[in-house]
Amino acid sequence: MTEDMNQVEVNNYEVGDKVNATVSKVEEKQVIVAVENAKTDGIIPISELSSLHIEKASDAVAEGDVLELEVIKVEEEALILSKRKMDALKAWDTLEQKFEAQEIFEAEVRDVVKGGLVVDLGVRGFVPASLVEDYFVEDFSEYKNKTLTFKIVELDKEKNRLILSHRAVVQDEKKKQKSNILDKIESGQVIEGTVQRLTDFGAFVDIGGVDGLVHISQLSHDHVDKASDVVSEGDQVKVKVLSVDRDNERISLSIKETLPGPWEGIAEKASKGSVLEGTVKRLVSFGAFVEIFPGVEGLVHISQIAHKHIGTPHEVLQEGQPVTVKVLEVNEEDQRLSLSIKDLQEQDSSQYEEYELPEETKGFQLGEILGDAFKKFK
Repeated sequence: MTEDMNQVEVNNYEVGDKVNATVSKVEEKQVIVAVENAKTDGIIPISELSSLHIEKASDAVAEGDVLELEVIKVEEEALILSKRKMDALKAWDTLEQKFEAQEIFEAEVRDVVKGGLVVDLGVRGFVPASLVEDYFVEDFSEYKNKTLTFKIVELDKEKNRLILSHRAVVQDEKKKQKSNILDKIESGQVIEGTVQRLTDFGAFVDIGGVDGLVHISQLSHDHVDKASDVVSEGDQVKVKVLSVDRDNERISLSIKETLPGPWEGIAEKASKGSVLEGTVKRLVSFGAFVEIFPGVEGLVHISQIAHKHIGTPHEVLQEGQPVTVKVLEVNEEDQRLSLSIKDLQEQDSSQYEEYELPEETKGFQLGEILGDAFKKFK
């Protein structure tokens, strides 16, 4: 009777059967398990413990763990079992659902290999180097054991192929962030940003996940030849929003408009009567415009260029010429300066002809000469 009951309680398993077992011993290259209703113990070779390469069995299981396993071979003294196959079987169903829903999920990077990263999701997931970040990464060593967010970009159960991307998650987040900023940002706002990169035509500034362009003409009140003369990558800057093109996702920014204007405080810097050095910037028919500070030009009227009469400013001045000027009037509100070159020059007496009295009149008083002249009309 007892023998008949044992036959009922103890099954003879075949290849492909699914069993439950408890880990009774963990050796270096294999695991011994007690299989429910089995006549013999079960053995899980190290190669059947995980979809990833492991150095020792203890990296995957511990004594007392209850496992779901698949019979892959029946021997006289033991059942050869696989944890890897059962993990994969359960994992594929879940992974297919994630793939169809384009779900974002977290997973730990288990290994760094040539060409990318390896993730254990019950099956081996591979992250190609080009799909790790949205920028170039030279060394991936710091990614091992790091938890990242992923999307499945390729899944083929038949070929046991699972390709993941962290880059796609990053790009999706940036796209949402950019959309939110474009919806909220308005022309005229002054905000903080970080210089991301420099170009021949200006600087791109990150204003919270979105890059805006500061054209080279908007970097400074002074003339700028190269953006690198004014800013560097990584600089924290204050920018003013000039325009927002939501359709083309373009933002125009200005650093110049957040800076004090060149005319600010000009009444103190160029007070009436002060003498300053300047450069002739433009010559016009009615005078010359002289730059006395970067971005600040004053007018030297043609009448204030020289003591002698001149037909055009070109007769005595040329563009680019350094000159010394005196401030005649300053109007900060209207941004107007009246300057004089003439007031700083001594009048050249040689330009006036001296009246030479006739030889015979020398020594006589002017009154006497005029008196004689008047007599003739009597």
